[in-house]
Amino acid sequence: MEKTTVIGISVGIACVCVTIFLGGSITSFLHLPSAFIVFGGTIAATVVAYPAKRLKNLTKIFKLAFQKDEVDIQEDIELVVNIANIARREGLLALEGEIEGIDNDFLKKGVMLIVDGADTELIKSVLQTEIYFLQERHGQNQQMIGSMDGYAPAFGMIGTLIGLINMLKNLNDPGSLGPGMSTALITTFYGTLLSNMFFSPLGRKLKARTENECLQKEMLMEGLLSIQDGENPRIIREKLISFVSRSDDKKEVSEKPEVMPEPNEVSDELEE
Repeated sequence: MEKTTVIGISVGIACVCVTIFLGGSITSFLHLPSAFIVFGGTIAATVVAYPAKRLKNLTKIFKLAFQKDEVDIQEDIELVVNIANIARREGLLALEGEIEGIDNDFLKKGVMLIVDGADTELIKSVLQTEIYFLQERHGQNQQMIGSMDGYAPAFGMIGTLIGLINMLKNLNDPGSLGPGMSTALITTFYGTLLSNMFFSPLGRKLKARTENECLQKEMLMEGLLSIQDGENPRIIREKLISFVSRSDDKKEVSEKPEVMPEPNEVSDELEE
């Protein structure tokens, strides 16, 4: 589970609750009709907006936002460099024996294309297509979260309007105006809290995760194309390091052991 997501939501809820306690009573903010229209309205609008096939993935989408990101750029770089070493020493066909040991489906597909003798353009086209549809698929899921992010405050405002209308009917009773206004505003509070505490942050997290996954696949694709072109593993390593965005990660990757020198390189050094 992703600790930052849980910690962030917990701290946010704690801040809201502490603020409420310091200024009044928590029971003043508990109102079942307001919660009903905000939560129920948001769910109903989402059901109307999207087909059942996509709505089935909604639970998985929220679960994914709380899961730990498994992408490890540093580990992937070492894996690609290791494959490049094998291809350099034993030839591209020797990679067929490495396919079963590769857990990453994207990388496995690329290695299979290399072993099958596909040219560089075909490999690039196939892998770019997979990246494109990954972005499309994830984008659709993020769109649902974005829609819910917009529906929640809107139904909060609708609930507020309903409360104001009911309050205006009782203008002949001045004592009921204060409680009526308070009840009307609670729905806006629920809608805004739901949007800014849950839907908006989770949507941004999913977007960042998609960007990270696409970066990983682009890096793997670049490494595979370099292997297909027969580039030196050292050059491939330096090329892939450029995909690492954070300077600390670059340092960690650079500190990894150098790739094994080629036999002809060793003999040249001995002659010198």
